[in-house]
Amino acid sequence: MKLRVRINKQTRRVELLGEDPSLLELMDRVRDAVLPSAGLSGDTQFSLSLNGAELLCDTRQTLSSCGVVSGDLVCVILPESVAAASSTASSRVSSSTENQSMRETTTSSQQPASGPPPLTVSQDNSSISASSSSVPIWEPMLCSEAQEGEAPLSLELVYHAARPTSPSDALVVAGHLLMLETGFSAQGCESKPGEMPAGWRSVGGVYKLQYCHPLCEGSVTMVVITCMGPLLVMNATLKVNESINTVGKLSVKPASYVTEAWPGESAAAAFKDLSKLSRLFKDQLAYPLIAAAREAMSLPMAFGLAVLPLELLLRVLRLLDVRSVVRLSAVCKHFHACTADSSLWRHLFHRDFSDPEPRPRDTDWRELYKRFHREFSDRRRVPWLSSLPHFPQHPIFIPQPLPSFPVPPGIIGGEYDQRPHFPLLPRRLYDPIGPPPGHHR
Repeated sequence: MKLRVRINKQTRRVELLGEDPSLLELMDRVRDAVLPSAGLSGDTQFSLSLNGAELLCDTRQTLSSCGVVSGDLVCVILPESVAAASSTASSRVSSSTENQSMRETTTSSQQPASGPPPLTVSQDNSSISASSSSVPIWEPMLCSEAQEGEAPLSLELVYHAARPTSPSDALVVAGHLLMLETGFSAQGCESKPGEMPAGWRSVGGVYKLQYCHPLCEGSVTMVVITCMGPLLVMNATLKVNESINTVGKLSVKPASYVTEAWPGESAAAAFKDLSKLSRLFKDQLAYPLIAAAREAMSLPMAFGLAVLPLELLLRVLRLLDVRSVVRLSAVCKHFHACTADSSLWRHLFHRDFSDPEPRPRDTDWRELYKRFHREFSDRRRVPWLSSLPHFPQHPIFIPQPLPSFPVPPGIIGGEYDQRPHFPLLPRRLYDPIGPPPGHHR
């Protein structure tokens, strides 16, 4: 059994031998391995707890009877005096190692360039303190909680046991863990916790995984994963009452979620965007499988907005706008009955309108909301018409049409009379009626 033990805001991993170890064995392991690494002696008094409040006292019980399973986080609770002394000592040790490392750097910078720098013990101490300080205080428990460079312990255990040989293998391991997070359990073969089912990897790039779910007893789910070039195609089939139906299909690129460091044993370094992968896998494969299985078995839905109690559903509806509430009422009879609640429309009315007039208890708040909304919409449409300026009405002036025939240039009998079909020519600069002055001279 592999556990995580936290002491002084630092987490260490502990492995116990045997199928069902006892609480006394865990305390002996903590006393021998964890306390010395934290700078405490083996005679230090301590207690163990799962949640930091309730102590695990009966050392004769087994860990399974105490509710401890593989991968759990066990907290070491120290007395107040010991905890204060250990925290002070750890701060002093860290400050001294920092000061000593600074002296090392200054002395090494003052030494001549010839010759290798001397190796001291302080370098090892600084590396140890850096590695211990790099342990995160908050460790993700699910893939959806993992940040960049992090992975839950369950994925670390499965990834280490599976020993993937390709990025596709690594992505199939992550998909198997996401099915387990949703509540599915492997079926058809004996698989230990923290390990992949036997025969999950076959020849030719085809993976077959079989599951069952406690909410869908009597149904079997088969997930067949095939490599199609750069894509990994996942097909989920459901078998209920000797009928097989294809429920979902998901195409994923392994390069989008698996890094180049996948050959190592660290799942945190092998994966990226685990939260996005978790959301995509569960929304398109895991949750539709559960819904389809329960629908095929004529069972009520097990999750979603429709399974919420009325008081919780009304709390959700109070946060929506009226347009969304009306649209939701047209989905099914259940939502139509929930959205017709008088207290809901009373809340929406007082939220969207100001009405100082007191109303009786038997008021139809939905009709009142509709009336106020209609009046408010009418007031928004009318004002722009009444705000236009008033223009005086005057008789409309209609200009007289111009004559359609062109005015002939020059005098009568000129060019227009000689050439009536010729286009209009510009008038000459001098076209007198009589002879020009001085003609008799």
